[in-house]
Amino acid sequence: MKIVVINGPNLNMLGVREPQIYGSESYSALENMISRYASERGVEVGIYQSNHEGALVDRIQQAWRDRADGIVMNPGAYTHTSVALLDALKSVNIPCVEVHISDLSKREPFRQISYVREACVATITGHGLRGYLEAIDILCNLQSAE
Repeated sequence: MKIVVINGPNLNMLGVREPQIYGSESYSALENMISRYASERGVEVGIYQSNHEGALVDRIQQAWRDRADGIVMNPGAYTHTSVALLDALKSVNIPCVEVHISDLSKREPFRQISYVREACVATITGHGLRGYLEAIDILCNLQSAE
């Protein structure tokens, strides 16, 4: 199984940006945690982060060209604004799990809207960095059920 993890703006600032909301672990710690977990599950994983919407669209499209079996995506702030990411996910038709480190239901009203959710098989919010591992499990279980 091949999964692509795509992270949006400011996730590269984990451990620095608002640690009371996002925790004190660094982005590199997140990458290592995901890589280790995927390896234990026998999953090939690629991890990508960009602060640029178009680059995220390009990476979603590349996942299709690479024949990825699933996408784990934390679109960051683009969750609440990007029809382009929604359209990209719909165009590739790859199962996607939306992940958010913080609990969006307890945040500002504008964070209650997710444009990408419509193209996702599941959403994990508020489970911290472990939400990424849960997303990998969801995609693995989805593939084994097919």
